Amino acid sequence: MDDYLEDFDRHFWNSGPEGFWKLERQQSFREPGVESWEAFSRGNWDESLALIEGQRGHYEKYFRRIAGHGFTLHRVRCVEEPISPYLQWELHLLHLKARYGEDTRILSGDGIRRYEAERTLAEIVVLGSSVMYEVVYDSEGKLAGGIRFGDPQDISRCRRAIREMHRSGEPLDAFFSRDVARLPPPTVTDERV
Repeated sequence: MDDYLEDFDRHFWNSGPEGFWKLERQQSFREPGVESWEAFSRGNWDESLALIEGQRGHYEKYFRRIAGHGFTLHRVRCVEEPISPYLQWELHLLHLKARYGEDTRILSGDGIRRYEAERTLAEIVVLGSSVMYEVVYDSEGKLAGGIRFGDPQDISRCRRAIREMHRSGEPLDAFFSRDVARLPPPTVTDERV
């Protein structure tokens, strides 16, 4: 885990003009240590949303720093219906990040099935043109590390596929306004929210 995070951080800030491309497929994760997730996991929805909103200054600075390094963040977030409690929380966080520069698109329904004819999509992060990771989570949905790939052809192929998904996805703002903002607070019913 520590090796992955150190390697990721080193390459992240050098993503360059190719940028950062992330594909998120799982519908539920655990994010211990993230205050807004901690509040959400305890069933404190209003506190969780307030903590997300309280991160505005952090994300404004973070995305200004990213722009200063000459790259942008692009994310494809797969969303199944009904929206999981975790995903409802994460979409609020992603909506905030989008205000400051992250370009997130939603892939749902047939859009997901189109790419999963043979197997479930992996969690993938592509940093520029030099490194790619398959992000690995433990059985509880907590980050466990990443498998690093450095072959330029594999990286290019995966980046093209994620870009294609991104182009075909729905802009987060439209999806959020229609399908997330109206939802009642989620009910946290199990250990893996």
